[in-house]
Amino acid sequence: MRLKKTVDYFSKYKDFFILMVERDIKLKYRRSFLGYVWSILSPLLSMVVLTVVFSSMFERNIENFPVYLVIGNIMFSYIRESSTLAMNSILKNASLLKKVRVPKYIFTLSTVTSTFITFIFSVGALLIVMIATNTRFTFYFPLIVVPVLELYVFSVGLGLLVAQATVFFRDIKNIWNVVTLAWMYLTPIFYPIEAVPKFLQTWIPRLNPMYSYITQTRMIVVQGALPPMSMVLQGAIMAVVMLIIGASLFKHNSKSFILYI
Repeated sequence: MRLKKTVDYFSKYKDFFILMVERDIKLKYRRSFLGYVWSILSPLLSMVVLTVVFSSMFERNIENFPVYLVIGNIMFSYIRESSTLAMNSILKNASLLKKVRVPKYIFTLSTVTSTFITFIFSVGALLIVMIATNTRFTFYFPLIVVPVLELYVFSVGLGLLVAQATVFFRDIKNIWNVVTLAWMYLTPIFYPIEAVPKFLQTWIPRLNPMYSYITQTRMIVVQGALPPMSMVLQGAIMAVVMLIIGASLFKHNSKSFILYI
């Protein structure tokens, strides 16, 4: 009943939500000569640089290192960019919030969603690398939608969490840069999980949601295999828990936003 009420309430503002998503995408590529092409070109260039730097260390231990690398790169880049932009989603729309009566979460949701759309474009970089490396496309390939959707739901929850926190504690912006840097190095993006100490090999798969989402995608694309159901469920549970935490804190604190923006 509550879910239906939420959906009906959101549907009243869906046009405004779409408008905000379009605005964010246009602003991102405003005055950019290549525009949307950067969504594909950027991960490709990053993949080339990281392959040159790390291939001598890890390529022998990793099957299809370029594809392995680009998957980790585009997925982590999305969580980092969406959360960073979400932090400012309330503050940068302060003047609009004071004039227009709309649910405050729409500004954060539209930011995470617009970044997700550019992330979908960046999947084109993955396809290019797969073709260039003669990676076999299997019937399982469409199943990457599962970890991708889990990643999106997790990002929405994380975005709501950091957005409401930033309204009250502006220093979070600086702290978050350090957090995401540490998070990146604790996620097997350019190295195999076996390269870290034994205790990290135990705790990273259990506590790092990005490990679940990236590993699921790599198993489907690189190995042409189905991820274990336990990993899929773990990723889904982490995403839902983060969404509940983020949405609950956002709803609880949103009434006080007007005093701080």
